[in-house]
Amino acid sequence: MMTLSQMAVDVLTTADGREKTAKSRDYAAQWFAARKAGTPLPVGEATPPLRPSRPEKPELLNPRDVPKRKPGSPQGRLALIHAVAHIELNAVDLHWDIIPRFAHVKMPLGYYDDWVKAADEESKHFNLMCDCLEEMDSYYGALPAHAGMWRAAEDTVDDFMGRLAVVPMVLEARGLDVTPGMIALFEKAKSTSVVDALNTIYAEEVGHVAYGSKWFHFLCGRHDEDPKEAFHRLVRRYFKGALKPPFNDEKRAEAGLPPDFYWPLSEDTPNRTR
Repeated sequence: MMTLSQMAVDVLTTADGREKTAKSRDYAAQWFAARKAGTPLPVGEATPPLRPSRPEKPELLNPRDVPKRKPGSPQGRLALIHAVAHIELNAVDLHWDIIPRFAHVKMPLGYYDDWVKAADEESKHFNLMCDCLEEMDSYYGALPAHAGMWRAAEDTVDDFMGRLAVVPMVLEARGLDVTPGMIALFEKAKSTSVVDALNTIYAEEVGHVAYGSKWFHFLCGRHDEDPKEAFHRLVRRYFKGALKPPFNDEKRAEAGLPPDFYWPLSEDTPNRTR
């Protein structure tokens, strides 16, 4: 029987997106079936790769070199869906990576429940976006993509609290800010399947941000640190640049992120420590 950490590494070292997410969903089902039966799988230990396996396409470019397309055009909307698919595939790997990467740190079983569930949902999100691309006679890999997506994982490879601060509490929280605008764009274009997919993503991403906040606060309690001060210190250390408003204050609050966590890190705040 594979341990949870071995399952995670198997997902991380699978290159094809559809195959990666199929494994992800299967392992999540195995984990939760064992939990329901009262016989949880061992977490174990396994060595994750520094970078996950990726298909040959899309070509990964420096963020500055990714072509800019106007979102009002069909080509622009296609590029936006492709970008979301790329984000979701990276999120699958990020949520599996956090399990073996920090398996040496003793955590409650509920921690693993949360990240396995998040990885399972991100797998569903990737497949929803791929389905939308295929409806438009395209596919994931047809356009170049952002090469910087994994940078936060590499920067926090040895810092558990830093990983929680930057990935769910900054990067995923940003998704809560921008997704309503994307939904409105595709509603205007009468792209029903894309709107339905984005609404699913929007609803479930709140939980992923909340998992980050919950376990960040848990570790702050363990180390007797003030969560707000620790968050500011870690984001300033690992996140390049300031956080960009407008912020979705309502959804961020629902996810356990109060405004005094992120507004002081905003580009609108004078005298920010860089």
